[in-house]
Amino acid sequence: MTLASLWWVWLCLALILGIAEMLIPGFIFLGFAIGAVVVALLLAIGLSVSLPALLLIFAALSLVTWLALRRYFALPKGQVKTFKDDING
Repeated sequence: MTLASLWWVWLCLALILGIAEMLIPGFIFLGFAIGAVVVALLLAIGLSVSLPALLLIFAALSLVTWLALRRYFALPKGQVKTFKDDING
C-alpha cells in the first residue's frame, strides 16, 4: 500500500491546502482542498484504485469544485468591483 492510497494523507493535504487558502485568498486552493477531502472520503469508504487513477479523480474533482466556486462567488455579469477608499492613504 502506497502512502498516496491512505485516506488520512489526503485529509492532511486538504488541511494544508485549506491553510494555504486562508493565507493566500482567492478561491484557488479551496477547490483543491475540497477535492482532497472528497478523495479522502472515497478512500475511507473503500475505493481501491491505482495512483494515476487516484490523481485523475483528484484533478477532476478539484476542477469541478473550482468551477462551481467561481460560478457561485463571481460578481454578477457586467459588474466591476471598485474601491472608493484606499487602505494605504
